[in-house]
Amino acid sequence: MKKILIANRGEIALRVMRSAKEMGIQTVAIYSEADRNAPFVRYADEAVCVGPPPSAQSYLQGDKIIEICQQLKVDAIHPGYGFLSENADFVRKVQKAGIIFIGPSAEAMDMMGDKLSAKATAKVHNVPMIPGSEGAVNDLNEAINIAKTIGFPLLIKASAGGGGKGMRLIEKEEEVEEQMKLAISEAISAFGNGAVFIEKYATGPRHIEIQLLADNFGNCIYLFERECSIQRRHQKVIEEAPSSILTPELRKQMGECAVRVAKACQYSGAGTVEFLLDEQLNFYFLEMNTRLQVEHPVTEFITGLDLVKEQIKVARGEKLSFTQEDLKINGHAIEVRVCAEDPTNNFLPDIGRLKTYRVPSGPGVRVDDSFEEGMDIPIYYDPMIAKLIVHGKNREEAIQKMLRAIDDYHISGVETTLNFCSFVLKHSAFISGQFDTGFIPKYYLPEMLKKSCNKEEQIASIFASFLSSNLSSNKHDFFENSPKKNNWRQNR
Repeated sequence: MKKILIANRGEIALRVMRSAKEMGIQTVAIYSEADRNAPFVRYADEAVCVGPPPSAQSYLQGDKIIEICQQLKVDAIHPGYGFLSENADFVRKVQKAGIIFIGPSAEAMDMMGDKLSAKATAKVHNVPMIPGSEGAVNDLNEAINIAKTIGFPLLIKASAGGGGKGMRLIEKEEEVEEQMKLAISEAISAFGNGAVFIEKYATGPRHIEIQLLADNFGNCIYLFERECSIQRRHQKVIEEAPSSILTPELRKQMGECAVRVAKACQYSGAGTVEFLLDEQLNFYFLEMNTRLQVEHPVTEFITGLDLVKEQIKVARGEKLSFTQEDLKINGHAIEVRVCAEDPTNNFLPDIGRLKTYRVPSGPGVRVDDSFEEGMDIPIYYDPMIAKLIVHGKNREEAIQKMLRAIDDYHISGVETTLNFCSFVLKHSAFISGQFDTGFIPKYYLPEMLKKSCNKEEQIASIFASFLSSNLSSNKHDFFENSPKKNNWRQNR
């Protein structure tokens, strides 16, 4: 494998390129017209414009990407996450063209990409399941009967869903009809598939995911867990590894369940099995993500592994070079997603130019980004600017290191999630580890952040006024006693 094309953009494209270059592999970037001057484009050995800014006309142009690979004699494609990363049809076309896809097979994607088929597979292999419908639900009366059987509250979820799209919380029977129609409509719009199913809504749930690595020789291991319970709109904003609540015994049980799911679909490469953990520490299968996750750096910090390099090694036919027994958890890692969003306005995306952009540094601090000062935040893509990741010898040290790194991260020109993440990390519920996916509705109000920002502005204003006043009153004395004035007198 001498040349890899990264079928993605932004921070993940740059992150993949760095690992590839360390392995002596050349890299090819594709970019839209909006990303022409992005750092990941300049960093690649070769770069090709793939189309206009909208994703459908650029990063989702699978046939055009394959043509570019053939023209540049590319050996393999790394999909990153999002875009074409879980598109089984694209994988088939890539393989038909004689190009290696750095990821699982199309068949594994088909089996795990649809939540209903994934749940059916997991159930066969004795993985705990959340009570709910056996398959897709299309009839309103059927939905109401199922809802009455499993009880409220419950969730209606899109079978092909992700990122919280096509998901609706229902707390009473009168809401079933309206919310079901909304879920189906959103699922069709987002995924072109209106199939939905019903699931019991667990109270006080925590979102725990298990990172997996598997080769093509039947070896599969779990790289421990990530806690992803701090979310807005069902999307993660802070992740950590390991979880503060899992015991070694529970970690082993969940890890072994995840391995069974992966082996059931003959999985290969890096993947993640997601679980729901309730208040009694019972865990239930949610889904499997057949790709690299946004939050993979926290796993890399606690294991010392480079997951992109491991993906490439598996794709070129190598066996895993370590066993489950070789892996140990080293310290604690936390990641915050730095998004161009306004936490005081329902986390709505913000656009604009990065007037100031200076990243933190220091031991155990990592920033995965692809922006520079003066660049514009495009309106066409996910609003994530960067991922800020820290590693400490324990959770307390990691929290303090992250708070320091957030203070050292200077961004102006757009609103970001940095202040919100600082609020979470300082909250007693997070510090104690006693939190769940309902952290925001339980503990956060936009006014809290506004008060904090106003207080900081007041302090800054008072300090600036103090400095100005003192400089004005002392400048005469300073000049009278300065060496320069004395020299001026003597020279005169």
